[in-house]
Amino acid sequence: MSAAILVVNAGSSSFKFALYPAAGTDAPYCRGEIENIGAAARLHVTDGAGNSVEDATADGATYEDALRHALDWIGRHHADLDIVAAGHRVVHGGTRYRAPVRIDDDVIATLKKLIPLARIHEPHQLDVILALVAQRPALPQVACFDTAFHRTQPEIAQLFALPRELADAGIRRYGFHGLSYEYIASVLPQHLGAQADGKVIVAHLGNGASMCAMSGRRSIATTMGLTALDGLVMGQRCGAIDPGVLLYLIEERGLTVTEVSELLHERSGLLGVSGISHDMRTLLASDDPHAAQAVELFVYHAARAAGSLAAALGGLDALVFTGGIGEHSAPVRAAIVRRLEWLGALLDDAANDNADARFSTPGSRIGAWIIPTNEELVIARHTRRVLRLQALR
Repeated sequence: MSAAILVVNAGSSSFKFALYPAAGTDAPYCRGEIENIGAAARLHVTDGAGNSVEDATADGATYEDALRHALDWIGRHHADLDIVAAGHRVVHGGTRYRAPVRIDDDVIATLKKLIPLARIHEPHQLDVILALVAQRPALPQVACFDTAFHRTQPEIAQLFALPRELADAGIRRYGFHGLSYEYIASVLPQHLGAQADGKVIVAHLGNGASMCAMSGRRSIATTMGLTALDGLVMGQRCGAIDPGVLLYLIEERGLTVTEVSELLHERSGLLGVSGISHDMRTLLASDDPHAAQAVELFVYHAARAAGSLAAALGGLDALVFTGGIGEHSAPVRAAIVRRLEWLGALLDDAANDNADARFSTPGSRIGAWIIPTNEELVIARHTRRVLRLQALR
């Protein structure tokens, strides 16, 4: 029987999982996702090569049910594998966690205190951690934090212009999508060569979207702040907003804090502007002018943020696109790069349409790249390291 790591990423309505060897190769045994938890849940699984091996309804009334359903499926289809550890994506680590940690009662208590900073993710991630404790109490678990990668930022990049006692209490810029950025940083030399350690902006564009400025493959600045609401326009989140808007909504429009939170998290962004969908593919296919405006706003803020991050870096050598939109939407990539021609970015239309790894022209001063991310692999590697699982082989 082979030892395996269960990698878990619990989202706002989904439960993603993967199985990786506990030691040796980085190739997964399988990847799966249970979508629509709490509604008409469905299980999708692919093998290590990406071929579909399961597409069926699932028991997903709760995250605990989804975990149990996934473990049952693994037990039936991978009976030769012994799950010896679990690694979790955890969105917020606060000021305390700068690196992955083994989960114990103290870690769980700390993560509960951080729920207000990541309300749409952290509660579900804790649900799965606690469900796994209940179902397999002897299984060691590791928390891998999206905020940890950004702890290399200078103090000035982390501060809000608020009274110092608030910063001391933890109200500061943290940044997110860190596991994705960590993976991209690890593979940059394979694509950019010596330029990998230069001034690079990575754009993780998906339903959640952010950008990170890297120098020496370390985070220097990022677009998200205290929470994952800040920064770029997203699928259903508004991104950066004048805080006076929130005061106005509460004081003049009579919205409660709960209603404002729901507005910002679920009814804004691409969905709010278009009135049609949060899905970029749907908007690009639509002839509705509101859909076109939503796409234009997304592109405008992404290009504007890239200019800001280039200023933080003092220049720019390369721009990397990743995430669902970044990897798969040629029109969005093209529109952003064209807005950055003033920085020296020149688009190769054919290369972009073909989704070539480099899609800037040979004469472009700034390289434009597509690099698929792999957060699951980062979690598996951290879990091995924290638990020293190489010794199991």
